[in-house]
Amino acid sequence: MIGDLAGTAEGLEAYRRALAEGTLRVHVDGAQWWERDGGAEQVAQMVARRDEIAALGSDRLRLGTTKIMVDGVAENHTAAMLTPYRDEHGHDSGASGLTFVPAGRPARICHRPRCRGHAGALPCTRRPRRAGGPGRAGSGARGERRDRRPTSPRAPADGRRGRCPRFAGLDATANIQALWATHEDQLDELTLPFLRDGAEARHYPFGDLARAGARLAGGSDWPVSSAAPIDAIHVAVNRAYPGSGLPSLGGAGQCLDLATAMAAYTSGTAWINHREHETGRIAPGFAADLIVLDPDPFTLPSADIHLCEVAATWIGGTQVYTRTPVTTGEHS
Repeated sequence: MIGDLAGTAEGLEAYRRALAEGTLRVHVDGAQWWERDGGAEQVAQMVARRDEIAALGSDRLRLGTTKIMVDGVAENHTAAMLTPYRDEHGHDSGASGLTFVPAGRPARICHRPRCRGHAGALPCTRRPRRAGGPGRAGSGARGERRDRRPTSPRAPADGRRGRCPRFAGLDATANIQALWATHEDQLDELTLPFLRDGAEARHYPFGDLARAGARLAGGSDWPVSSAAPIDAIHVAVNRAYPGSGLPSLGGAGQCLDLATAMAAYTSGTAWINHREHETGRIAPGFAADLIVLDPDPFTLPSADIHLCEVAATWIGGTQVYTRTPVTTGEHS
C-alpha cells in the first residue's frame, strides 16, 4: 500500500532504494491509497507518481493500481450492509454500517481519462470494461477497451444469492483473503451473531464464486494477517484452520479444490498484475519464477496441506533460496 493508511509507514522509498541498489529481486506492484476525504485532485497526483516510478525504467516496481476503501469492516459494524446489523439481543439495530465514498464515485474516478493504465481496487464495482478489441493497459482510443482489471479486495464477504454470478459477469477479480474463511473467535464472536440468518453459509463464498466463473486472485492483507500462501491455501481447501475442531465455514460447497486455490495464488495474481504473459505458470518462454514445495501438497490429505514448506525458490531462473537441512547431533 502506497500512502498514509492509519499511520502505517509506506514502503515506497525502501523499494526505490532496493531497486537502485540492485537488490530488489521480486516484482512489486504498489497500490496507491485513495484518501477518502480528498477529491478528484488525487488523480493527477497518483498519475504523476506512477509515471515518476515508470521513468526509472524497471518493471520490478510499478504503481498501476489505486485502492479505494468504500466502507469499513463487519467486526465493528462499519461494513456497509443491505440489511441492518443485529444488536446483542438479536434484534434489528437499525444500523447498516458506514459508506466512506458516495455511491458511484469510484466508477467515475476510475473512468476518468487521466486514470488510463490504472487498475481499480475497491470492494464493489458495477460497470464492466468497455466492449471492444483486446485492449491493453493505458489504451486511450475512443471505443477501445481499457484493460484496467478491477479487483475486489477482501470480497465479497457476503455471497447473497444471485450476487456471485453477477460479480462474475462484471469481469472483475475477487481478491480473496482465504486465511479468514474459517471459524475463529473474531468471526464467531464479533461478526456472525450480528448478521442476518443464513449469513454464515455464504460468508466468503469462494466456492460459489468459482462455480459462477468468477476470476480469483489470492491475497493476504498483510501486515494485518500472515502473508504465507500455504496457510491461506490450507484454509481455502478446508474452510478451517489447521487442527480446528470446528465445522468448515459455509460447508463443503464453499471449499475450493487444491488446484483452484493454487491457481488463485499463482496465475490469478499474475493476471491481476498484468503479468499473465510472463509468469504465474510454468510454460515455454515464461520467466522461471517458481518455488518447490515439500512434500507435494497434491499427495497429502487436505488436512495436512499446511505441513508443506518451501524447499527452494527461483526468480527469473536463478535460485535465490534453498532450505537448509536441519542436522541433529550430540551437544558437547
